[in-house]
Amino acid sequence: MAIDLVETKGRKLGRVLTKMGKVSREQVHEALAVQQTRKKRLGELLVELSFCKQADVDAALAAQAGMGYVDLSSYELEDRLKSVIPTENVRMYEVIPIDYNPTSKRLKIAMKSPNNFRAVDDLRLLLGGQVEAVVGDPKAIDGIIAKHFAKSESIADVVGNLAKDSKFDALKGRSDQSIDIDAIKEMGDDQQVVKLLNLVLLQAIKDRASDIHFEPFENEFKMRYRIDGVLYEMVPPPKQLGPAIISRVKVMASLDIAERRLPQDGRVELNVGGKPVDLRVAILPTIYGESCVMRVLDRSNVELSIERVGLRPDDLETVLRLITKPNGIVVVTGPTGSGKTTTLYAALAKLNDIETKILTAEDPVEYDIDGLCQCQVNTEAGTTFGKLLRSFLRQDPDVILVGEIRDLETAQISVQASLTGHLVLSTLHTNDAPSSIIRLVDLGVEPFLLTATIEGVIAQRLVRTICKKCKEPYEPKEEEVMELGMRPEQLKGKPFYRGKGCDNCNGSGFRGRLALFEIMTMDDTMREMVMKNANTASLRRYSRQRGMRSLRECGMLAIHEGLTTIDEVVRETLSEED
Repeated sequence: MAIDLVETKGRKLGRVLTKMGKVSREQVHEALAVQQTRKKRLGELLVELSFCKQADVDAALAAQAGMGYVDLSSYELEDRLKSVIPTENVRMYEVIPIDYNPTSKRLKIAMKSPNNFRAVDDLRLLLGGQVEAVVGDPKAIDGIIAKHFAKSESIADVVGNLAKDSKFDALKGRSDQSIDIDAIKEMGDDQQVVKLLNLVLLQAIKDRASDIHFEPFENEFKMRYRIDGVLYEMVPPPKQLGPAIISRVKVMASLDIAERRLPQDGRVELNVGGKPVDLRVAILPTIYGESCVMRVLDRSNVELSIERVGLRPDDLETVLRLITKPNGIVVVTGPTGSGKTTTLYAALAKLNDIETKILTAEDPVEYDIDGLCQCQVNTEAGTTFGKLLRSFLRQDPDVILVGEIRDLETAQISVQASLTGHLVLSTLHTNDAPSSIIRLVDLGVEPFLLTATIEGVIAQRLVRTICKKCKEPYEPKEEEVMELGMRPEQLKGKPFYRGKGCDNCNGSGFRGRLALFEIMTMDDTMREMVMKNANTASLRRYSRQRGMRSLRECGMLAIHEGLTTIDEVVRETLSEED
């Protein structure tokens, strides 16, 4: 019998089944009485007592959630529906398409559970249309998926189909600016373009990519992604598809499709395989069309524990001592992509408790963390680091995170915040820890203010770690050893390892990354040296005498422990200078 979902939504299961005419009130009361002695769900007990079938309970649970129920026992999937949702999405969300209107872009799907609401939201975003969900028998859905969606489509397959599609031929040889907006939007909504973008996103997330690049050139359109700091190229789509792919990304990130002359930034939130993933989108106009980079922020993958960012026991002790000081400035330094933000977030996660007020000024906010008041810098609206920091001082904080000290104003307010009893954490772009002091002096900060506020500087780099599945010992060549600035006799008997390359690491020999650290703390002698404008070499020499482990030394330890290779350490660290 047909039921009114308005009447059943949010009602108790027994009441819904009674309204559906599947059980009587007496049977519900009997099952509830049995439930007192047997801790089972009401639906299970009603089926066990033969009062109704499992399909009736499934339909009632769907009605309880305000959703319809579909009988899939004799359902045959039409050919036209097989390509509506990419195979990878079907298998990931465990849904099947049961109806699709290409004109209105309205899709009807059957899912196993009414609680799988994320699937509806994500498919709506990924496919760019309306998605209506009903509930079906889980076994029937599994059977349909196994029968029709067993073979995964590859990016190469979809690119091949797009290359053969004549509807895109009209765009050949035309510049990005000369194509009509409506035509670009229509192409961006094309089923095959949507499928290609979904596959690229899924592949990138599966391979732990940190960035996805879509780049137009004079004669081609490239798709690349960065894994462990290295760019890899995917099968490139035909050049004329560039505007359509960028248009699809813009729609997903709620950006202006008509604006093709100015840079744009946006964000896409997805839930892939039960994991929350944020995609930060940056569009940049180039001479051959718009270039797009999507930063993949897999929130389930980020390691926000200071104990697990790769610090050695003695370094961890030093860092914990620095971040638990009542006031002062702690700077994390290194080039872009060296893991500075992750280290700072891990430090904040350690400090994040009910007794500590933490404010952050970031550009942009990379990860949302409960318990932190996070603020986004917006230069166009006049919300600069400096303005935010001034406001922070009136918010009674204990700890302040400044995304980056870029100018004198930000540096001065950070110093002021430190002097008034706050702990300030921030980042800088310098080659090593000692040169950070000179960089701040160059910005215009008075040396006497630095000596009163700076507590420590943490320099870091990321090196790729050897794949554990194909790791093997080997004897390095003499020139490799010389690159480390060592003589072969100094390294006699010490172990060296490398990765052969296997499926686990896509043949690269590396999987994952490891941080190398150099931690410089201040003492009275060093403060005196800063006051006397000592150069970087003098500060480094004194810090080394006090026991500071340089980035290169940290890398050497990682090499002998079989964690990374000589090439990686040489590439990421400077040779020792005394």
